[in-house]
Amino acid sequence: MTKLRLATTHPGEPEIFHSLQGEGISAGRPSVFVRLSGCNLACHWCDTPYTWYFKGHTGHHRGGATFDRRSNSVTRDIAEVAAQIAAFDCRRIVLTGGEPLLQQPALAALCALLGPDYHIEIESNGTVALTEALSGLVHQLNLSPKLLHSGNADSARINPAALAMYASDPRAWFKFVIAKPADANEVAQLAADYHLPADHILLMPEGTTPCALRERTAWLAPLCLANGWRFTDRLHIHLYGDTRGT
Repeated sequence: MTKLRLATTHPGEPEIFHSLQGEGISAGRPSVFVRLSGCNLACHWCDTPYTWYFKGHTGHHRGGATFDRRSNSVTRDIAEVAAQIAAFDCRRIVLTGGEPLLQQPALAALCALLGPDYHIEIESNGTVALTEALSGLVHQLNLSPKLLHSGNADSARINPAALAMYASDPRAWFKFVIAKPADANEVAQLAADYHLPADHILLMPEGTTPCALRERTAWLAPLCLANGWRFTDRLHIHLYGDTRGT
């Protein structure tokens, strides 16, 4: 049987939940989130380190403490995952992580099992190209290419071929996490290098508290206005705080 490796809200309980989308072009929409475990990057400010920062990981996270893999991930057959999704009676699905595109064969099987009545969004760091099998089943790509302040090496955080491919895909939106005003210069350079469409670029303040988000929004919103880029907040942080399953 085809299986997915999922993150957990509690040991043994997969992180599949119904909530309002907090970020990006679909912010505010009721959605079912399916959070997968595992990532090919190591962002030091990542707000879901329990999906990848397991004991023995050689990367760095500002939280310091690593996570037990057995307690923070679980394997489920796609039929079980599909049944849990269907129980919410919501047709908008967000496949997130971690990096969900590391599990594309199983995701393609899940999407095919769910059928055409579902709107499928994928949240990805943009370093892994879509396979043909999954691409035809996806309606929206919420990509978050990482900047220098993520702590990842250039060779890890930027896949030129994948980013160029996504730039020509009308389903793709490019959300950049911004920690300081100068980060916008890097966004502008990436947009120029890979021909990212300006009307599909969103800037989002980095932060896991409403206070931090408000402080950065004060200078980030005018910066977006000046460059013709979209601004996105982190609605779920304001509503629920930095918690799993929200």
